[in-house]
Amino acid sequence: MRVRRLKQLRTLEVALDKAGLGPVAGVDEAGRGACFGPLTVAACVLPPKPVAALEGLTDSKQLTAAKRAVLYDAIVAAASSYAIIHIPAAEIDRRGVQAANLDGARRAVACLDVEPGYVLMDAFRVPGLSVPQLPVVGGDYTARCIAAASVLAKVSRDRLIDTMAQQFPGYGLEGHKGYSTKAHMDAVRRHGPTPEHRYSYANVRLANDVYRGVVRP
Repeated sequence: MRVRRLKQLRTLEVALDKAGLGPVAGVDEAGRGACFGPLTVAACVLPPKPVAALEGLTDSKQLTAAKRAVLYDAIVAAASSYAIIHIPAAEIDRRGVQAANLDGARRAVACLDVEPGYVLMDAFRVPGLSVPQLPVVGGDYTARCIAAASVLAKVSRDRLIDTMAQQFPGYGLEGHKGYSTKAHMDAVRRHGPTPEHRYSYANVRLANDVYRGVVRP
C-alpha cells in the first residue's frame, strides 16, 4: 500500500489520528552522549493541522542554533501541550543513562496537560507507559512531533548549560555544551571535574585521575 507523504512530517500522526488513536505525542532527548550536565527529555503534542511557523522542522542536530531558537518559540506557541524534564548528572551516575532516559520519557509524557492516545518514541520502546507507543528509527527525521520534542530538549538543555558555564568558568561549556571534546577533557584534567560532571563515565574518571595525579597525563 502506498502511503502518501504529508506536509511537515505528519504522515504517522495523521494516520494515528484517523484511526482514533490521537492525540499523538512525540518524545526525544538531548545530552545523552554528554559527560557534563543533565540529560533532557521532552514530550510534545502538536495540533493535527500543518503549522506555517514549523516549516523546516527536522532533527534538532541538523539545524543551526538560530533556527532552533526560532522553532523553539514556534513549537511552544503552537503545541497543544509540551513538557521538558532535566535529569541531573548525579541521577545518571546513580541509575545509568539508559534507565534515566527511560524514566525521563515516562515523566515527560505524564507531565503533559493533554493525555495522549499514542506516543511516538525516537528509536526505542519505553516500558511502563500507560498508553500505546511506537518506536520510530530516525523518528526526528520522519515524525513532526518527535522533531519538535528534539528541538525543545536541545534548546532548553543548551540554555541550561550556558547558565552553568557562568557557574563553572574555564571548561568551555558554552561551546561544547558538555560533550567530550578534546578541549573539554583537557580542562577537566587541568581543573578537575565539577559536581555536574558524570563521574560514572570512563573519560571523566580518567581525567579526574590525571588531575589528582593518580595516573600520568
